[in-house]
Amino acid sequence: MKPTWRRLLFLLVVMTALLAAGCGGDDDEASSTTADTAAAATDTSGGGGAKPAVVLGTKNFTEQYILGELYRQALEAKGYDVTLKSDIGATEIIDTALTSGQINVYPEYTGTALTVIFGEPGSKDTAEATYDEAKAKYEERGQTLFEMTPFSDSDAIAVKKDVASKYSLASLEDLKKVPSLTLGGQPEFRTREQGLPGLKENYGVTDVKFVPFAGISPYEALDSNKVLAAAIFSTDPPLNSGKYVVLEDPKAQFGFQNVAPVVDQKLADEGGQELADTMNAVTALLTDRAIITMNSAVALSQQSPDTVAKAFLEANNLL
Repeated sequence: MKPTWRRLLFLLVVMTALLAAGCGGDDDEASSTTADTAAAATDTSGGGGAKPAVVLGTKNFTEQYILGELYRQALEAKGYDVTLKSDIGATEIIDTALTSGQINVYPEYTGTALTVIFGEPGSKDTAEATYDEAKAKYEERGQTLFEMTPFSDSDAIAVKKDVASKYSLASLEDLKKVPSLTLGGQPEFRTREQGLPGLKENYGVTDVKFVPFAGISPYEALDSNKVLAAAIFSTDPPLNSGKYVVLEDPKAQFGFQNVAPVVDQKLADEGGQELADTMNAVTALLTDRAIITMNSAVALSQQSPDTVAKAFLEANNLL
């Protein structure tokens, strides 16, 4: 039986108290500095038979640190010896780490895989098609993808709840009902295809004044009524407050950024179904609400990624 979110949030509060008392985990203890150590590792869980060494990398931001800890702890609970290399860098850098053998698995965003790694113009028409295309391209060069998350960390537009109620806003198409709409975002949002031009072409949003953000967050701009709508990322920690509504994107203007572990084919072959099942069990639980809650716990409540990951996995009976 899956735990309620009240239970998960209670666990996170409990873990916060433990941290305050000096009982929190240390991220550095979970990491090793060389792949050589992991390469010599075998199964010490008593389950019989050697397990392949897992050298797990992450990019350099909060959500990735959490994903790394989730997969590390779940794998270690199954007897894998995992070397976690957090904070490797941006997409191009971590992809080089993968192809050069410094790591053999890391969580990637499907749309980013297509556009940044494989040079495609954008996502496909659906999340599933985006995933399938990315997986096929990885397999052409010696990697594969395990299953993808329910959540997608993509560009989005948010409004405050009272604004959504006043104008009956549920999707991007509804924005054209707002007279003299003020919409804020980073300066490039004004000209890039997925920004204002896309809103005009795909959703008929033409009566709009763009407000470029400078030294202010999208949520500060919304709260101070400097704008009625703001360009955000769909898993931003402030969304956990319940103060905002993320508008639906039925025409997929912003594409799809579901997460799927990129796995070196040798590791996938040696790990077999057990490796895939272990990581897929974590992946399947990562809904929008789950990742936003964990992002908020780390970014806003100052909990460590390993503590938050442990609470989530324990709440879902994966530890």
